[in-house]
Amino acid sequence: MQHFPIFLDTAQADIAVIGNGEAALAKLRLLFKTQARITVFAPTPEPDLAQAVHAHGHSLIHRAPQAQDLAGMRLVYSATEDDTLERANAALGRSVGALVNIVDNLAGSDFITPAMVDRDPVVVAIGTEGAAPVLARAIKKDMEDRLPAGLGKLAQAGKAFRPHADALPRGRARRDFWAEYYLQAGPDLMAHPDDQSLQSALFALRDKHLGVNGATGRVDLVGAGPGDPELMTLRARRLLDRADVVIHDRLVTPAVLELARREAVFIAVGKEGFGPSTPQAQINALMVDHARQGAHVVRLKGGDAAIFARLDEETDALDAAGIDWGVTPGITAASAAAAAIGRSLTRRGRNTDLHILTAHDKDGIADLDWAALARPGAVAAIYMGKRAARVIQGRLLMQGADAATPVTLVENASHAVQTVTPCRLDTLAQTVQALQGPVVMLLGLTPARAANVLPDLLEARA
Repeated sequence: MQHFPIFLDTAQADIAVIGNGEAALAKLRLLFKTQARITVFAPTPEPDLAQAVHAHGHSLIHRAPQAQDLAGMRLVYSATEDDTLERANAALGRSVGALVNIVDNLAGSDFITPAMVDRDPVVVAIGTEGAAPVLARAIKKDMEDRLPAGLGKLAQAGKAFRPHADALPRGRARRDFWAEYYLQAGPDLMAHPDDQSLQSALFALRDKHLGVNGATGRVDLVGAGPGDPELMTLRARRLLDRADVVIHDRLVTPAVLELARREAVFIAVGKEGFGPSTPQAQINALMVDHARQGAHVVRLKGGDAAIFARLDEETDALDAAGIDWGVTPGITAASAAAAAIGRSLTRRGRNTDLHILTAHDKDGIADLDWAALARPGAVAAIYMGKRAARVIQGRLLMQGADAATPVTLVENASHAVQTVTPCRLDTLAQTVQALQGPVVMLLGLTPARAANVLPDLLEARA
């Protein structure tokens, strides 16, 4: 992100616009909506520009600016459409400490003015770093169509009511009050958004929510999917957006966490095979403690919440504490890995069952049904198998598995840095050593696009 979006307080601020014609007038139409004091410099102003400046009660100076004219200006817009003058104006503005914008000159500007959807005091700013102004305008149009004209009235009434809302306890009660007003009761009144109706609705809602602070919270155990936020379910995204506390696993990606409310409390409870881990009892206690304080807790798990995620232990702890809970499924890594190689995990004539396995359990390397996995045509998705790769390879070969059995290693499934590495069972241990990220081993499957050439490749490696 090169340009950081902020909302600048324009009350009592001084802003200069240098230029004439449509370019300057276009900026002024936007700036007239602010509370700033605007000074326009135009040696020979066009009638439309002069009329607009005077109609809005701002200053028009019939000459080019000098350094003392710009002293104290917070922003300086240069809209002369003359490269030489633009450079001079920019240097002048910066010499007095102002931020400068040269219209239609991204490289020469200190800041950019985004496309805006104005429902004052609700303002949506849309920026593309100057890369795609056509796209910004298209998004603006879509937002204009989506946001009703009365939205500003709704927000203004809510802003004025804030002192009365202080009677509500902080936390869940106050947040639920505002959510119900803005998302349900308020919109219902927007067909006739008069001040009295909105005021009455706000007082009625406040009275309804008084005393809710003592209510027990809730825990939602949510599958975040394999990493790509676009593979999350709609329910998962909705719950994450509402969460007060997010207790998340190590493999939940930053892109997924970005979908949570910025005000939420984030608690990392990483677990790593044969590595540092947060004790399960501590995770259980965190969920219970925060829910008892009235928080909506999302226990966010990579993949699916019910596959190798110790779901039963956590729901048992919540039941024992009398905490309400729910489970939201997610796409598991095995499905993402199979999609990455374009293969089905089950296929008529090849395998009538599917093994989804973890290579180690709480006591170390898991004792699996090696004989079943070694049968011709067996397909398995093996999680957390990198460090146990040599054991997996050895046990399967001991049970009579064909050394040429294909294995596909999908590293960082669904991520932008995903890799797909095909190998054979007898080269599994050495091949997996080169991979650094989390890996799903697909035993018995080859990448679809490589199916015709893979036998030659495997023979070459052998």
